Amino acid sequence: MWKVKRMNTARIVVLTIAVGAGGVAAYLASGAPEPAPTAPVAQLQTVDVLVAKADIPLGQSVGPDEVQWQSWPASSTSASFIRRNERPNATTQLVGSIARSPFVAGEPIREQKLVKANGSGFMAAILPTGMRAVSTEISPETGAGGFILPNDRVDVILSKREKNPDRAGSADMVNSEIILGNVRVLAIDQTVEEKNGQKVVVGKTATLELKPEQAEFLARARQSGTLSLALRSLADANAAESISTETSSKRDSINIVRFGVSTTTTTQK
Repeated sequence: MWKVKRMNTARIVVLTIAVGAGGVAAYLASGAPEPAPTAPVAQLQTVDVLVAKADIPLGQSVGPDEVQWQSWPASSTSASFIRRNERPNATTQLVGSIARSPFVAGEPIREQKLVKANGSGFMAAILPTGMRAVSTEISPETGAGGFILPNDRVDVILSKREKNPDRAGSADMVNSEIILGNVRVLAIDQTVEEKNGQKVVVGKTATLELKPEQAEFLARARQSGTLSLALRSLADANAAESISTETSSKRDSINIVRFGVSTTTTTQK
């Protein structure tokens, strides 16, 4: 009898503890704040844009393996980019085009930087409208020691050796002047761009990008003296272009004799 009463008392105690714990849990649950609803994530709108699959150098013909479609944020897509929803066959339409400017991998393809060769050589294709490609002989001495690379800007200097009409038997006078300023180098020999980390191009021929009147003047100047190329700084790339003519500024030559040695220098009027 005593054991039965003891067991009933234990059950009552356990049941009381359980009921109390359930009440405390219910109280805590009722007082806890509800989690704030999460805001829906805005979906970024994208559009497929034609980009360069790998680097495309200047003068290279573009094939279907050099380009690919890539997702691009619609908000940052330029009107000059080629979109897949507008031109789904662009990868085949651009086959055979030549790069007038280099592309880097992942750069969007823009038709302003491409030109159809239509059977012509790449040099004729990359020349801007109205410009001419004219070649002239150079040497390490007249080509800035070989440090002139394609796409650099140069000044063309004409040096002429002439007899001194005032002093018979004296040393010849040397006149030098810049005849063409800030012209672009298209190629050195057959190299049209820097490749494989190449830093120096020692060639015998430089091809310059000139206007028709500049090309005529260079052809005449080439017959009258020695031409040299002076490399311009990158900071001068946007400087105004200067064109020299027969009526351009002249330079006077001064013959200086020092310690029995005759040298010639020039001064500008």
